[in-house]
Amino acid sequence: MGLLFSFFTVIALIVIVFIGVNGANLHYLFGVLIPYATFLAFIIGIVYKVVQWGRIPVPFRIPTTAGQEESFPWVKQNKIDNPSTSLGVIIRMAFEVLLFRSLFRNTKAELREGPKLSYGSTKWLWLGGLAFHWTFLIILIRHFRLFLEPVPVPIKILESLDGFFQVGAPVLYLTDLIFLGAVTFLFLRRVIIPQMRYISLAADYFPLFLIFAIGFTGVLMRYFLKTDVVGIKQMTLGLITFKPVFPEGIGIIFYIHLFLVSALFVYFPMSKLMHMAGVFLSPTRNLANNNRAAMHVNPWNYPVKVHTYEEYEDDFREKMKSVGIPVEKE
Repeated sequence: MGLLFSFFTVIALIVIVFIGVNGANLHYLFGVLIPYATFLAFIIGIVYKVVQWGRIPVPFRIPTTAGQEESFPWVKQNKIDNPSTSLGVIIRMAFEVLLFRSLFRNTKAELREGPKLSYGSTKWLWLGGLAFHWTFLIILIRHFRLFLEPVPVPIKILESLDGFFQVGAPVLYLTDLIFLGAVTFLFLRRVIIPQMRYISLAADYFPLFLIFAIGFTGVLMRYFLKTDVVGIKQMTLGLITFKPVFPEGIGIIFYIHLFLVSALFVYFPMSKLMHMAGVFLSPTRNLANNNRAAMHVNPWNYPVKVHTYEEYEDDFREKMKSVGIPVEKE
């Protein structure tokens, strides 16, 4: 149910922009107003979520650990998986954000005939996730050439490295193919694996369909349905300078691509995609595990009258001695 709902929702978005631009000639709405509104909603949503998460009190150290913590001098500590210093946390976060270290270490469990519980590797999931996120980032950086004039040298270098495998014209970007392949893999994984299919909801399928549609329309626009790139750059420069223009030769495929990106911007802050920012605010990742070295007290605890052992022994010392219970004070 969630799969079909998500699929037809993305189809409906495409139909809406097709009718709006080709039928009602609403170029200004889909080319200016909606991009501005969605970008504003994206920024406000991100800031709101981050501030909301940042206000949640975390009085205790609750890092997720996967190795030996700092202990006696002769016990070797795992300084990355169980960091006790800020430097160790930074290194751990860098591995997590850039290389998905925890996903690389993940395993899957299956119950087979016997019954027998077996464990296996999930490196394909790690590789697919890594390919998806890195190619998404590279494609996003490449798109900055449409908003900057002149194009910065680092972006030109990135484009040349990405398109070194040139087959005719225009240049074939490897990230385009890897990106679509990675999204397809993540989708098929949810459909084919019974356990994943059982727990998957519309919130899991919709971003996959939407992101795939964005990538697919981008590929169509670049390699198959020729679009006036110069005109697109004029339009994007007009957007960021608040002087919108609509050059001739920009086809409907560009407006579909732009509207799908705008839909992603609106959906992003309210979706699971917010893990992009949430990973930096997760106390299970961004805290050092120094529970043995430092005393952590909840500052919100109200004063509580306690009965210490010394007081307990003072009250019952004679009775404890009479029944043979050892006491600290005679």
